[in-house]
Amino acid sequence: QVQLVESGGGLVQAGGSLRLSCAASGTIFSIDAMGWYRQAPGKQRELVSIITSGGSTKFADAVKGRFTLSRENAKNTVYLQMNNLKPEDTAVYYCSLGVVIKGDIYRMDYWGKGTLVTVSS
Repeated sequence: QVQLVESGGGLVQAGGSLRLSCAASGTIFSIDAMGWYRQAPGKQRELVSIITSGGSTKFADAVKGRFTLSRENAKNTVYLQMNNLKPEDTAVYYCSLGVVIKGDIYRMDYWGKGTLVTVSS
């Protein structure tokens, strides 16, 4: 079984920064794709950013230029650095681990419990 533990959420003013961390533990044979999704109230869950085992990264258009994603392979950990946060970034952020099906199509098999990010205006 795989466990994903997120940390780093909180309340921040618009223009501020936060860093989310996600550590994976358990029986992990390989990490094909690992990243972050978010779900705002009344909206569907959406991809924020993901990194593959090959080092390729993908970002949602809404966060390009403001968010960066990095990983520490030895610790099975990914970090989401969020800068210049906006009120519309307010959401529960979920860490996820899965596989690349083809190109930018992923199947995410494991999910964390989520961490709340609130950006005040």
